[in-house]
Amino acid sequence: MRKHYLACALVAPLLYAAVAHGQSAVPAQPAKTLAQRIGHTDPSKFRHSEGVHAGAGSMEFGAIFGADALSTNLIFVHRGVIAPKSGIGEHFHNNCEEMFVILDGEAQFTINGHTSLIKGPAAVPDRMGQAHGIYNPTDKPVQWVNINVGLTKTYDAFNLNDPRTDVTLDPIPQFISARFDPAQLRPVAGMDGGTGTVQYRRAFEPSVFSTPWSYVDHLRIPQGASVGARTMAEMSEVYLVLSGDGEVTIGSETAPLHTGDVVPVDLGQSRSIRSTGAAPLDMMIIGVAKDLASKASYMAAQAARPRAAR
Repeated sequence: MRKHYLACALVAPLLYAAVAHGQSAVPAQPAKTLAQRIGHTDPSKFRHSEGVHAGAGSMEFGAIFGADALSTNLIFVHRGVIAPKSGIGEHFHNNCEEMFVILDGEAQFTINGHTSLIKGPAAVPDRMGQAHGIYNPTDKPVQWVNINVGLTKTYDAFNLNDPRTDVTLDPIPQFISARFDPAQLRPVAGMDGGTGTVQYRRAFEPSVFSTPWSYVDHLRIPQGASVGARTMAEMSEVYLVLSGDGEVTIGSETAPLHTGDVVPVDLGQSRSIRSTGAAPLDMMIIGVAKDLASKASYMAAQAARPRAAR
């Protein structure tokens, strides 16, 4: 049973210290710098896990962020490698929803018993109450990311004990998916007051998700271009660097960015991003609203904008 829940062990939220009656206060911890808040992909820190959610084979993975990364209901960001002929078994979440991402190769994604082969880089979200899993049928490892957001910061899972191997494939996916294809991006000049022209696309709209999870975007910043400063009082974001180099400024702090880095931007924090490498800075952006009411307000504001500006 233990091996089926190794994923759960990584996602337990941070327990905050409380001062009990009659006990001395725990000293406050110094605030982390921006460089310390940025998560890094370090394969040497991945842990080996077999039978994840009763899936086939094994994988190596670890937590980039836990529930303490943002004040909103982001529960975790995981990064890992799915070994050949391995995967994550079909399971449910009833308080949270997640999104499996593959950065290369191809994998068989399952949602509610329907399975399709999808080439990376690609993402498949599952709403609360949808059964989901993933399987790597190839002879090569697949680079994998998992993002989980809840109605609260509480993680839950119910396994179906189905590894989803040797199943019939639907030639056309019968579920929501997106590929991070540069050909689907559109030019945006001076984004948020930045310099040059970037490439941008909203991959998943707010209606895709049931929780305060509000969007998934794909952003590519060419060499020398930038995205200007922006602050959102009721929306947090996570920036995952798919490839390239750059720098991010949050408030008065600036830090470098490299492939595999993950940046949390909390409510009310100003952020700007600049590409500094020879190749474009390619990023996936996760938006998580303060709560469902804030998400509804954001959706209403987006609907009121001219279509060309969305």
